[in-house]
Amino acid sequence: MTTINPTTQLSPEGLKEVQRILQKYPEGKHKSALLPVLHIAQQECNGYLSAATMDYVAQLIGITPIEVYEVATFYSMYNTQPVGEVLIEVCRTGPCVLRGVEDTIEYLENKLQIKVGQTTADNKFTIKGVECLGACGYAPMFQVGNDYYENLTPAKIDELLENFAKNPPARR
Repeated sequence: MTTINPTTQLSPEGLKEVQRILQKYPEGKHKSALLPVLHIAQQECNGYLSAATMDYVAQLIGITPIEVYEVATFYSMYNTQPVGEVLIEVCRTGPCVLRGVEDTIEYLENKLQIKVGQTTADNKFTIKGVECLGACGYAPMFQVGNDYYENLTPAKIDELLENFAKNPPARR
């Protein structure tokens, strides 16, 4: 029997959920289950998809590893590098730029002393630039976990960071 590696393999519960998802698709069409299976893998494997985890997912679904890599690297909801306990996903598309997201990003970078794509030394915070989060009318904004934080100001960011440091939100 193979030993489960919690950094690359799924728990028995995770495997059961993958099997439930795969049953929704006819034989030969299991690639259609890739997005939800990647979500499960990311959630169970330390919040990101390592190459070993993506290879494992490919094996579970019965597709080639490159098919998994293509999807995992295309969508910003998947992390292919380790991330901090609090992942701050900052929308940086046109409407947010027009409403000052560049200043928001600069403020976050200075406050946390990291750049977009980096994680703080204590592994608490990661800033990630993402494409449209669909809250254009409330820009500048970012997402942490399943929650949106809109109409951001330096004071609001300070308050949020303080709250996140004390009580990190659940990852999605």
